[in-house]
Amino acid sequence: MRGQAPAWLPGGHLQTIWAARVARAEDGPPVAWRRERWNTPDADFVDVDWVDAPKPDAPTVVLFHGLEGSRHSHYARAFACVARARGWRLALPHFRGCSGEINLAPRAYHSGDSAEIEFLLQQVAERVAGPRYAVGVSLGGNALMRWAGEQGAAASQRVRAVASICAPLDLLASGRQLGQGFNLRVYTPMFLQTMKRKARQKWEQFPELFDLPRALAARDLWAFDDAFTAPVHGYRGVEDYWTRASAKPLLPQIQLPALLLNARNDPFIPASSLPQAYEVGPQTVCWQPDWGGHVGFAQGPFPGQVLGLPQDILDWLGQTGGAHG
Repeated sequence: MRGQAPAWLPGGHLQTIWAARVARAEDGPPVAWRRERWNTPDADFVDVDWVDAPKPDAPTVVLFHGLEGSRHSHYARAFACVARARGWRLALPHFRGCSGEINLAPRAYHSGDSAEIEFLLQQVAERVAGPRYAVGVSLGGNALMRWAGEQGAAASQRVRAVASICAPLDLLASGRQLGQGFNLRVYTPMFLQTMKRKARQKWEQFPELFDLPRALAARDLWAFDDAFTAPVHGYRGVEDYWTRASAKPLLPQIQLPALLLNARNDPFIPASSLPQAYEVGPQTVCWQPDWGGHVGFAQGPFPGQVLGLPQDILDWLGQTGGAHG
């Protein structure tokens, strides 16, 4: 990641919050999004928002959002602007229940859902020509890297290269980090507010699926995932979920170009849990700058902008995967 944090924006917490709430994430006129709804094999749907490209064979980047994210997230808007400026196509699939409408099946989404990643990338491959790439942010980055590790050599049939941004590749370490101090007081309630609302909607569809009172009583992600996410998706509990869904053990199995970007001052992810060079495959590159926070990386004069993040990621993907868009 090129550049550095502005002198007026110190520390991981401020870099995280400022990027999401204040810094400029768009450049030029509003992006024109186009939505498609795809039917899934389990009688559900996924809403996919597109930024179209001027050429049919333009490069396509598939962007997987983070926990409770959507096309409205600051990083999604920034990627959309940069893709448009380059003449690239962007596809943003919303994980189940994140597009503004509750999904239909007795499930939601989770950090290790590599089967969903495979379905979505297959659908994109059937719809577009030209080079294809995939980027995952936070939760979406863990799911994407888990998919890449499981697929091995077959991953290159879907995309030329992959990148993750601030992915919690060791979910146990990150989950415990979010349950402490400032994280527990500020970020966790923000996530739980919308997660609990969706849990209530899911319980109204399927009252026997999980223990709603226990989910609504959760005060941290550990308790919520133990009450809702784990049982709904077939895990024995939160420790089983966070252990089995983590991508870190599968990183050596990735057999296509992969970029792992993690700020060492990310308040969600302990720096001690980040992968080292000996823990990844030969085609994987680790960028671990000292600054950036969690999906922050705001740069420039006050109030800053976050367009440098997608620029660096798309530069790397294009150079590595041979895009000419």
